[in-house]
Amino acid sequence: MELHNAAEDIVLSQVNEIFNTLERNKDVETPCTCDQCRMDTVCYVLNRTTPHYIVSNRGVARVEQETIEKQQKEVDITTLIYEGIGRINHNQRPNFTHGAAIAGNHLPVYNIPTIVGRLFDGANFAPVSGVKVELYRNGDLVIMKDGNWQNPYHLVHNIEGTFTFWPNPVPAESANRHKVFEFTVRVESPDFETLNHFFKIPVISDIDTTSAFSLARTVKLPDLYLFPPGGDEDDDLL
Repeated sequence: MELHNAAEDIVLSQVNEIFNTLERNKDVETPCTCDQCRMDTVCYVLNRTTPHYIVSNRGVARVEQETIEKQQKEVDITTLIYEGIGRINHNQRPNFTHGAAIAGNHLPVYNIPTIVGRLFDGANFAPVSGVKVELYRNGDLVIMKDGNWQNPYHLVHNIEGTFTFWPNPVPAESANRHKVFEFTVRVESPDFETLNHFFKIPVISDIDTTSAFSLARTVKLPDLYLFPPGGDEDDDLL
């Protein structure tokens, strides 16, 4: 059974329609219409729109029949889209090349899942902040999927020690090939012993690059602990 938020379809459709119109009528006042700004606008609107979940074709039919309610929802969504465009245009992501398209490379790749972990102080079990977490493979920092994901990942206070990575896809000879990727999470700080956490992720190659983030494709690491200098350090293997 697949759960689907029908509001996503309406928002995606309207955002693309409005952005395409902006591109056709482009002038010096036109805001950025790149894929990243489109997706940021979609997120802005969906976070302010009541979800409408369906689980069957009957649910789809019911959504189509609710014409008056749908029309009002589309008006509200359009208002939110223009509001989102204004805010996002004045607060563009600095780590993304605006104007560049986000697209698959249409070549077989190993789509590495997102990696999520948490870092704690081994002395008091409090979430760690103010340190950077690095992801390595074959001795090199791993390149991330795009500018929305950082490596090193800088831990700040309000994320409760949680770090995330989404490695860039790795080219494959063909689809349906199996490969095990070895990674290292490294944390170096003058306040703690250096931590190296080793783990492996088995991946089957796909025909094309995955462009959408999904919680279903996430590897969750065991909780990691930092200890003061002179303490014991354990290197783990997943």
